[in-house]
Amino acid sequence: MAPHASSDANALNGSVRQESSPLFTVQSPNVEYTADEIKSRYAYQTTKVTRTADNKLVATPKASNYHFKVDRKVGKVGMMLVGWGGNNGSTVTAGILANRRNLTWDTREGKQKANYYGSIVMGSTVKLGTDAKTAEEINIPFRDMLPMAHPNDLAIGGWDISGMDLAASMDRAQVLEPTLKSLVRKEMAEMKPLPSIYYPDFIAANQEGRADNVLEGSKACWEHVEKIQKDIRDFKAQNGLDKVIVMWTANTERYADVVPGVNDTAENLLNAIKSGHAEVSPSTVFAVASILDNVPFINGSPQNTFVPGALQLAEQRKAFIGGDDFKSGQTKMKSALVDFLINAGIKVTSIASYNHLGNNDGKNLSSQKQFRSKEISKSNVVDDMVAANSILYEKDEHPDHTVVIKYMPAVGDNKRALDEYYAEIFMGGHQTISLFNICEDSLLASPLIIDLVVLAEMMTRVSWKEDTEGAEYKGFHSVLSVLSYMLKAPLTPPGTPVVNALGKQRSALINIFRACVGLQPESEMTLEHKLL
Repeated sequence: MAPHASSDANALNGSVRQESSPLFTVQSPNVEYTADEIKSRYAYQTTKVTRTADNKLVATPKASNYHFKVDRKVGKVGMMLVGWGGNNGSTVTAGILANRRNLTWDTREGKQKANYYGSIVMGSTVKLGTDAKTAEEINIPFRDMLPMAHPNDLAIGGWDISGMDLAASMDRAQVLEPTLKSLVRKEMAEMKPLPSIYYPDFIAANQEGRADNVLEGSKACWEHVEKIQKDIRDFKAQNGLDKVIVMWTANTERYADVVPGVNDTAENLLNAIKSGHAEVSPSTVFAVASILDNVPFINGSPQNTFVPGALQLAEQRKAFIGGDDFKSGQTKMKSALVDFLINAGIKVTSIASYNHLGNNDGKNLSSQKQFRSKEISKSNVVDDMVAANSILYEKDEHPDHTVVIKYMPAVGDNKRALDEYYAEIFMGGHQTISLFNICEDSLLASPLIIDLVVLAEMMTRVSWKEDTEGAEYKGFHSVLSVLSYMLKAPLTPPGTPVVNALGKQRSALINIFRACVGLQPESEMTLEHKLL
């Protein structure tokens, strides 16, 4: 995937959108607006629980005061995709082009207009509050909560092991309607990915035929790190960008072994790359290059890109990272349904998930080592929900959970996902829920790419400090767990809990943004309607 110059043909160049006045302002002594910043003072309410000597619980409300600061200037943003010529990369590029040009095209079901459905940023709303006169809920677009980059304005480039231009890649993917492809073909044909790195041991052997656009060398080396850094810097300079976000949307790799002295610390990892150690994956090399240049890096595949050494390096450099694995169809349903069942007091005892798909992701996953990465990311998505209910589940008890993925070329990108949930109900009864979900895989994943880029960029403009004398503003933790809503196996800072429940993930994201403008989480108590 290619970075690129505005005079070149290797990138989709964005534009700078004129900033408009905000949709809403907050009238509060705790909020200050300037031309450049939004500053707020926020009281964070939590409940601390302690145990007495006789094992009784004591709950103590606690309030901590913080200051938040948001840079209102978005600037010009670019995203670079590793795997730009794949199904996801070609689809999201064509989709942004179509939205930028406000295209309409013919389908067998009638006219279709470009949209950003499936994007939490562009396609969902959040409750701001209630109307002072009518008491009706006021809901606003998510994208208007804070000044955010607009996907239409993104410059796009990247790398791919396949040298096809984006028009040919779009045809190979077989995702989009021919009528839409014809409208964007000319621009897509002018985009060509930059050469990527290819370490055959990390992806399935059946991908070798695509690898005609690769840098010299079949294992990690410092030259690869430096070349990626140069690509990012060139892309930024040639497109006049203020920021770049790099995202892995390429093939699933096998898990890398975590080896003491190799990838367990930042220093060891850097030395392992320099010495050409065979247990450093391509995705980790991309992550290291991005971290060293303080460019946010997001892993959209299930492998363990962020080995301990990469995590430590990000923390040392205060560089943002996020992952792992896009949460688009089956897993998103699972993280919502299991949360609902357990919260309803129903004991889920087994989950059987079967998938068959025919795109290149499915072909790559037909290799056992690569499938194992996916199996791990899909299998842990109910752990926190189970652990939260000690009435239904004893310590260390867990539902049986099986994941199967089969490659079926005939169905292409239209993945079939079949799930059976088996549960215990009242007085020894049982409930079985079966779901059959046909998901157009890349059309679900592409909006997640957009959300991850927009939200990661947003977090680079948010800082906070404690409400104590002499405290200084600082950024959020390097591990952007705020992105969890879009990811199957959310990466969290070491020692902090992983949250997979979909509702909690969305609430966390919304409430952090509300805190940035001095608003408390919106209560659903609606006491104003209940205490008449």
